[in-house]
Amino acid sequence: MKMGTRWPLGHPAPAGLPHVVEIAIRAVEEELTALAEDARAWHWTLTWLEGNPVLELDDGTVIRYDKAEDSATITQPSIVLDDEDDWI
Repeated sequence: MKMGTRWPLGHPAPAGLPHVVEIAIRAVEEELTALAEDARAWHWTLTWLEGNPVLELDDGTVIRYDKAEDSATITQPSIVLDDEDDWI
């Protein structure tokens, strides 16, 4: 059984993550830097689901690893716009 952990955004990820997951983490962090998002207080949360890492950032961004494909999928939270004209 693997235990999960939390670590601050921008700090090294825990050892043992698949390489494609590390690439996905860097991609998310680089995008936040490019957008000048104030994420200094944000953390990653790592949990293991059926032996595969699932990472969630405090803003709701999720990275899931697919062992069969050796791929990582990034899902970003949707943005809800308060638009009074959305009924048109």
